[in-house]
Amino acid sequence: MTAAEHHQPRRLGSAGPTVFPLALGCMGMSGTYGPADERESIATIHAALDAGVTLLDTGDYYGAGHNELLIGRAVRDRHGKAVLSVKFGALRGPDGSWLGMDARPAALKNFLSYTLTRLGVDHVDIRVLTKRRAAASERRSHRPHRLDYELKRDYQRFLQERNRGRSDSDGRPTRSRDEIED
Repeated sequence: MTAAEHHQPRRLGSAGPTVFPLALGCMGMSGTYGPADERESIATIHAALDAGVTLLDTGDYYGAGHNELLIGRAVRDRHGKAVLSVKFGALRGPDGSWLGMDARPAALKNFLSYTLTRLGVDHVDIRVLTKRRAAASERRSHRPHRLDYELKRDYQRFLQERNRGRSDSDGRPTRSRDEIED
């Protein structure tokens, strides 16, 4: 493959958006790895978009919503240049600790409503149900069928929101569509 071919836009899945082959992960811009400078973070997002990067990756729980607010400010005057991918479903404590996951229908609607408000958009391009961390007892019991059932159930709920037009595409961080669709 030539260098030019490496820079050709690629479609995500069979019906997803077309994006530059390199994405910008924004989690570190909200203090995850230490102090973050907002002006520098926005300048980084602008430089990435100006260089042709189109996919910005965030999570509604990154920096307790700060990351989405930051991205919303960065892309406010650049409509159409950014494809927004948002992970959701994680529950975090005030100290950033992992508390679990919530994929109930009401929670999915709630997460999406906050995301749309923080980003200042009317829809997101890609929503990704965050990876569910199995409890230690589930890992010891070797009961993947329970995790598979929960993933299928949560994915069906997620598709209902996508079908309402509030997100364009869906993402699955660790499983193929065949693995989770009936």
